[in-house]
Amino acid sequence: MAIRDTVKRAEQLVETSMKGNDASHDASHVWRVRDLALSLAREEGLSSNPDSMEIVELAALLHDVGDYKYLRDPSEEKLVENFLEEEGIAESKKIKILSIIKGMGFKDELAGVGNQEFPPEFGVVQDADRLDAIGAIAEPEFFGLGIARCFTFGGNRNRVLHDPAIQPRLDLSKEHYMKKEEQTTVNHFHEKLLKLKDLMKTKAGLRRAEKRHKVMEEFLKQFYAEWDGKA
Repeated sequence: MAIRDTVKRAEQLVETSMKGNDASHDASHVWRVRDLALSLAREEGLSSNPDSMEIVELAALLHDVGDYKYLRDPSEEKLVENFLEEEGIAESKKIKILSIIKGMGFKDELAGVGNQEFPPEFGVVQDADRLDAIGAIAEPEFFGLGIARCFTFGGNRNRVLHDPAIQPRLDLSKEHYMKKEEQTTVNHFHEKLLKLKDLMKTKAGLRRAEKRHKVMEEFLKQFYAEWDGKA
């Protein structure tokens, strides 16, 4: 019962702290990542270990609380750590949850953090978050959820939709990725989203990513044809 109460309070923290975020990083995104992470965890055989499932659920719920892209106040960086302390989460679990959250970002992969050994809980939470970034309905003719998130985020940041004169930055470092230099929304597919399939940590995540990756490829093919007046 105690863990379910903690989960409910974590859900409340998500709703209050992420209120006002655009739809690419709102509470609905978090609920999808939580559900995906738990599903992947079951497929990867973690459901026999209640502690692992608790770590997965809490890390998935809290992974975007205090996200640097949406910080309104420096104190928000400590929201997750303070929450886990107040909930009396065991030190070993707290360390794992914070480690997952700290290391799961794409920018950390660029810095080499993602290439280190990782616990299975990390793999399913990171894969779930990345699957939502490339999320899609299986049939290529439908618009994918991750595609919608990409354009929502780009619109929120007033990014140019597409400019053929601005080439995607294919060989990115963490520093270059985080720089707020001129970017386009469509270039984000090439700079990040199309790379995520090959960065999946779990077999279950890769199986789903392969389908979603094809949707993005089909979308971009159609987008460029329409942009050039060929479709």
